[in-house]
Amino acid sequence: MNTTNIFTVVAIIVVLGGGVFFLSRNSETAVMEKQEDVITPKQSEADAMGQAQETSGGMVEDEGAMTEKKDETAMMNKGSYETYAPEKLAKAHEGDVVLFFRASWCPTCRTLDADIRRNVNAIPAGVTILDVDYDSFKELKAKYGVTYQHTLVQVDANGNLIAKWSGSPTLSSLLSNIK
Repeated sequence: MNTTNIFTVVAIIVVLGGGVFFLSRNSETAVMEKQEDVITPKQSEADAMGQAQETSGGMVEDEGAMTEKKDETAMMNKGSYETYAPEKLAKAHEGDVVLFFRASWCPTCRTLDADIRRNVNAIPAGVTILDVDYDSFKELKAKYGVTYQHTLVQVDANGNLIAKWSGSPTLSSLLSNIK
């Protein structure tokens, strides 16, 4: 075997190994993302562990008080970003529902997902964005004619298509397309 062939084989092995590592990291992230039904801003480490937290007045709150505050915060959140479930389409009776057909392996999907998560408190009242796993919901994709990931579909409470678009890179872009 000559030197060029050896270098070619080594390069292929390095590329394949890197691809396997990248895919395994993305699948771990996708599993972790799907563990929450309603997606909210990240909690502080102490809050997530259920530990007491000091307030601005210097007093320490217990876990029950923090849970009550989280509930109040959830009610103050205007809209929501949630994992898709068919019964959630009924939220369109009170507002707008947008299905975000997202694939964990799609770079532009990850970008929009991250922007929505960062700005979840900026989702207006009455707007619900439902995170639909592109690879799992084949019948839903067929119903709305979704042929590629990063497609957004606005629906009414009966699941009828109102609008369909793709390529929104940010939450504000997504919101500007709602009819």
